Amino acid sequence: MYQVPHFIHGERVLSKGKTGDIYNPATGEVIGQVGFADKTIVDQAVLAAKSAFTTWSETTPLKRARILFKFKALLEAHIDELAAIITREHGKTLVDAKGSVQRGIDVVEYACGIPNLLRGSFAENVATDVDSYSLRQPLGVCAGITPFNFPVMIPLWMFPISIACGNTFVLKPSEKDPSCSIRIAELAKEAGFPDGVINVVQGEKEAVESILAHPDIKAISFVGSTAVAEHIYKTATSHGKRVQAFGGAKNHAVVLPDADLDQTVDAIVGAAYGSAGERCMAIPVVVAVGDNLADVLIEKLKPRVTALKIGAGDEPNSEMGPLVTKAHWQRVKNYIDLGVKEGADLVIDGRPFKKGNGFYMGGSLFDKVEPFMRIYKEEIFGPVLSIVRVPDFQTALQLVSAHEYGNGTAIFTRDGEMARTFASLVQVGMVGINIPIPVPVAYHSFGGWKRSMFGDVHMHGPEGVQFYTKLKTVTVRWLKNPKGTEFGMPTH
Repeated sequence: MYQVPHFIHGERVLSKGKTGDIYNPATGEVIGQVGFADKTIVDQAVLAAKSAFTTWSETTPLKRARILFKFKALLEAHIDELAAIITREHGKTLVDAKGSVQRGIDVVEYACGIPNLLRGSFAENVATDVDSYSLRQPLGVCAGITPFNFPVMIPLWMFPISIACGNTFVLKPSEKDPSCSIRIAELAKEAGFPDGVINVVQGEKEAVESILAHPDIKAISFVGSTAVAEHIYKTATSHGKRVQAFGGAKNHAVVLPDADLDQTVDAIVGAAYGSAGERCMAIPVVVAVGDNLADVLIEKLKPRVTALKIGAGDEPNSEMGPLVTKAHWQRVKNYIDLGVKEGADLVIDGRPFKKGNGFYMGGSLFDKVEPFMRIYKEEIFGPVLSIVRVPDFQTALQLVSAHEYGNGTAIFTRDGEMARTFASLVQVGMVGINIPIPVPVAYHSFGGWKRSMFGDVHMHGPEGVQFYTKLKTVTVRWLKNPKGTEFGMPTH
């Protein structure tokens, strides 16, 4: 048993009061506890960040970048350690965990270019003897509230860019797998970030509500469910904060008859069942276009799904680990029960799969799923794949675009014209063409549309720099021939 603390002003801080259990999903055992922050703890963390802001914001971008380079090197040196912590508390396989850490490191690497990313623009003689230039300046104290499924990657999508821009940061990770947040904060301190620049508070609702209402927090980034994302957006913006809140998803893979079906099935199996489906960019819906294509896909999918190697994330050759908690396992099971009641055809039932006391579930596959069904409309966030049959491309395009979520989608085809039309017209924020999980690389920006995102500015990449800075425009004239009082609007 171990206890996960907070991290405030460069020090581990243990809180008294309410705690939560931390489970190893592979065994079902309680392996640790995490103390939940109350308003007092949140206030301490924000005060530490606010106190550090003045000095840190005046540190040159080049000096910030040099510390970020050291942080990147430390993350790379400890990537196996971080992956092991993720596997222990979340359950995903080591190879998947390590890959997610690397995608976070990629954003740190992007943030290392902050001296160039913060360059403004300059225009000479915008009027006679008048020049104008722009600056991007930090906001102050920023906060991030992150989900259980990527306990390293998503925090690294947030705070490195924020602090590179000159802000200070308070991170509130998921209480289900909180240990990584402390480890990366310690590595940041080792890299040379001053105390108070990065702080971590553990907890649940009280900690979140304290962050949303705190007057000294200027911006909040969130990733989680749509219901919570909407609450965070409305609450925090009502307190005058800048907010980017990323919610749920129901990503479709449209398969056209001309696709390479063997490669397509390979892609779908990994995207639907990898990380036990606990990804906001997973593929839980396949849209099979045309007569009999669904039948062919199902015959190719069935042996692959039944042969999934399911086991502890640190076991050799495991392809899919357990779900994160017993409660989440029950939630996914309830959706499978519901799909049967709604009339979908359960081709493969993953519910009976057992392995010790771990939170394991096999892969499930539904056919003949209809758009009115809840298993189609709602995010299941588990190893459940649904097949929807449509007669033609236009129907597929309309189906995907009509869904309330607009996070990601993919199309599998050899037809360049159809792929281009789909990418251009589909009402979804991230599109893959023969790529099942189109998560943008670090120097592009991540974000969906519709009820998958609340706010206007996406995460990391150029829009990440925009989110964590405010624009200032300076117009200047050094008078050499005073003109006297002017009452009109200057135009030349």
